[in-house]
Amino acid sequence: MDNQELQKLVENISLEYFHKPFRHQATFNSRLKTTGGRYLLNSHDIEMNIKYYQQLGISELIGIIKHELCHYHLHLEGKGYKHQDKDFKVLMDKVGAPRYCSTLPEKAAGQRSQKVLTYFCSSCHQVYSRKRRMDTKKYVCGICRGKLVFKED
Repeated sequence: MDNQELQKLVENISLEYFHKPFRHQATFNSRLKTTGGRYLLNSHDIEMNIKYYQQLGISELIGIIKHELCHYHLHLEGKGYKHQDKDFKVLMDKVGAPRYCSTLPEKAAGQRSQKVLTYFCSSCHQVYSRKRRMDTKKYVCGICRGKLVFKED
């Protein structure tokens, strides 16, 4: 899917669910990392994260578009367009837009496989597991005050 197809999809969803035209630009933004899409208040444009379409499909993309169109139409009407506003919550329920987008499979896999660093004491052989690197010149064993050594896996 390219930006022209996305533009047509957003226009169609706006007419079908909101019964109002979408008169601004909808584009893919590959720099978005933590969100599925965003509505830009100044330009009234909508940017979408292409990874959600590539990894989760068209149904997830449609849900994100509905969510962003809720922001868009409410903002243009001068109503409460923020997540905590009642107008926003009511419109989201009416059109079936999700409150949050799903977690990307690549993000979920990255959270589970965090690297664990292992250190051990050269005197008493106590093993220390850490998520972050530590300076072995600065820290010593908490049991015998012996020298710590990084263990390569």
